[in-house]
Amino acid sequence: MISFTDRAREMLQTFLGDDEGQALRIRVGGPASAPTFDLSLVSMDDQTAEETALDGDGIKVLVDQERSKLVDGATVDYVERVNESGFEVRPPEGAVPDRVGRRADGEPEGPIAERVREVLDSQVNPAIAAHGGMIALVDVEDTEIYVEMGGGCQGCALSRMTLRQGVERMLREAVPELTAVHDVTDHASGENPYL
Repeated sequence: MISFTDRAREMLQTFLGDDEGQALRIRVGGPASAPTFDLSLVSMDDQTAEETALDGDGIKVLVDQERSKLVDGATVDYVERVNESGFEVRPPEGAVPDRVGRRADGEPEGPIAERVREVLDSQVNPAIAAHGGMIALVDVEDTEIYVEMGGGCQGCALSRMTLRQGVERMLREAVPELTAVHDVTDHASGENPYL
């Protein structure tokens, strides 16, 4: 269940009107320790197989199943500040884990981060560099990692297959305690987006 402040509900109603076939899609980006939220209105017919529908007290909300724990129980508000206004999503208490330790350059640190970075630098990036691509470690949460694809990989239709069947396999062989590899790339903003 998602809750809406009175102001957010009022603003949503101006956009939704009486059309009951519409839903609010909330896309979650970035690592779970620093999530970003992108909201858009879509038809309920646009729901994908990867999305789940949550109830927002009469407002249908579509969210990616894999990232739904950051939205289920969240509060959506409409804020107006000096230089900005818009919807703001506040995840439920405890849904956003503490950030992993950081080196002076801002990179994640720790045993898992170092081993993952070693695999990316020595095996993965040299292999995908021929296609103009690269993959960077963004965050580590317990035994889950967040990576971002860049260069030729951003927006590439084969990026998901590259990550799941190639990169993730190499990482799990080198770091067996990994439980999940999340892609936080904004593929829609690439040179050749596939979305």
